[in-house]
Amino acid sequence: MSIGNSNSPEEERPSTDDRSEDRLVERSVEEPSIGTALKKARIAAGLTVDEVSFVTRVRIPIVHAIEEDDFTRCGGDVYARGHIRTLARAVHLDPAPLVESYDAAHGGRPAPTPAAPMFDAERIRPERQRPNWTAAMVAAIVAVVGFVGFTAFGGGDAKEKRPVAEGSASPKPAPKQSGGQPAAQPTQVPPAAKPEPSDSAIAAAPKDLVTVVLTADTGESWISAKDSTGRLLFDGTLVQGQSKTFTDKESVDLVLGDAGAVKLFVNGKEIKDDFQPGQVERLTYTKEDPSQDQPQAG
Repeated sequence: MSIGNSNSPEEERPSTDDRSEDRLVERSVEEPSIGTALKKARIAAGLTVDEVSFVTRVRIPIVHAIEEDDFTRCGGDVYARGHIRTLARAVHLDPAPLVESYDAAHGGRPAPTPAAPMFDAERIRPERQRPNWTAAMVAAIVAVVGFVGFTAFGGGDAKEKRPVAEGSASPKPAPKQSGGQPAAQPTQVPPAAKPEPSDSAIAAAPKDLVTVVLTADTGESWISAKDSTGRLLFDGTLVQGQSKTFTDKESVDLVLGDAGAVKLFVNGKEIKDDFQPGQVERLTYTKEDPSQDQPQAG
């Protein structure tokens, strides 16, 4: 009889529940929460909560609550998903994994409501009407009588009177001068083509003012513009092809929600910065801009 450890190998193995809990703990350690991911991305982009709220139009208390993984202030799952997508795009994150993580933590997306069956209305067949032969015969007789009368009374004149073709009217003689010779007809001069305005003419600006011209070139972009006193000149979205001009005696402050989609002129010269699509930029221009070290067009 041997004396030793009586525990079997199966008893030494960890249970399935223990291993599942370990995997959940490891997964929670590896993957940050939705609010943590958004907050880290915002800090990495160099944006404050006020600036993110200003760009996305999501109120500041809701931005703080989402970054703390509190979605009760969003007003429901639909609004929470929309806020997550909007904030993720503003800090340059892919919103799809964050929305999937939210759905997994909140019971998934609701199943679509099945459409109600359409009621196939019974078609009403119109009753066939019998042709009115009496009215048809009367109409035929009237047509024959009318044709005979027209031929008898107006046929002779038809040969003598021939219609004049349109545009074949005889030309009027040219008016004669006092010497008996026809006066020379005036020569028609074609209207001169209007010259199209050039880019330099569009971007020209007075020397005593700061002039900034913004054009949504490749897409739409949200912009905000203020003068040197902090007064708000514009706050809204430029659709593609739309332009805005801002002037001030000292400076113009700009915030561009998508700097890569905007074409920028400052004091009559185009600015060629390497802005990326979706990039948020804060810019200030004065009467001395653009300076020599700033990239310009052409």
